[in-house]
Amino acid sequence: MTDPALLALGATLLGCALATAGLHSWATGRAQRRALVDRLSGGPVHGTASRARRFAAVDRRLRRTRLGRTVGHRLSATGLDLTPGEFLSYALAATTALWLIAASALAPFFGPIAAAVGVWGAALFLNWQRQKRIEAFINQLPDVARLLANATAAGLALRTSLAMAAEELEAPAGEELSRVADQLALGRSVDDALGELARRLPSRELVVLVTTLVLSNKAGGAVVSSLRNLTQTLEDRKETRREVRTMLSEVNATAFTVPLLGLGSLLLVNSSNEGALTRVTSSPVGQVLVLIALGLYAVGFFAIRRLGKIEV
Repeated sequence: MTDPALLALGATLLGCALATAGLHSWATGRAQRRALVDRLSGGPVHGTASRARRFAAVDRRLRRTRLGRTVGHRLSATGLDLTPGEFLSYALAATTALWLIAASALAPFFGPIAAAVGVWGAALFLNWQRQKRIEAFINQLPDVARLLANATAAGLALRTSLAMAAEELEAPAGEELSRVADQLALGRSVDDALGELARRLPSRELVVLVTTLVLSNKAGGAVVSSLRNLTQTLEDRKETRREVRTMLSEVNATAFTVPLLGLGSLLLVNSSNEGALTRVTSSPVGQVLVLIALGLYAVGFFAIRRLGKIEV
């Protein structure tokens, strides 16, 4: 045991073992930190499979900026399995492709316009996904209220009732309530956790449910009867919203048809007389007239959308 070679070999083996254990501990801690960051930033929640993230370096830099935090907050309300870096990278690629396609198919003047439309379309896509998730959540609110009423009638606490409802319900209600249950387990108050849920998925129905739960948690009272009455009210509003959405489907289709008609007219003019749009947009007067025409199409789109927007 006093032989220097044996001592050196033993020290080397011990060092390798400690290095391996340290590397494993570091990798495990980094994976746990990444999972925690994903969950806190609206990433995958219970029931979703993790995957290898693309553009990790871009995402780390973006999260330090105001734009990255804003995009991350909006993504958390959409339920999309995307990081801010991934979404902005895909949006940049799509915007560049639109620029090139418009410049080659129409005229170089339309390239920046198509890029601006691409940026607006990315924001519109996030709002559409968010609204779609809100609608799906609203449709599940009667089941949420019913489960909470039954659990409360059985003598369970509100925290336990929320966790049980999160396990019973499918996405998106199950995922959102799981997030609320996780926040409650970490020590946040019921008011803060439910208030954040209401801010993430704003709707009148959810605000009423959250207000009922918060008041009952603070002051007590006949929470079971309140939740059961609220369940019936939410069912009635669900049917009303479905009828209104069906009635306005034609108006919404018209709003998107109007800009497509304008785009089709440009393609028809350029295909019937090759290079016509390039000659038109080569002069300042032609550029101003094109911008005015595009502005009128945009005004028509927003006017039709506004006329077809009915709050229920």
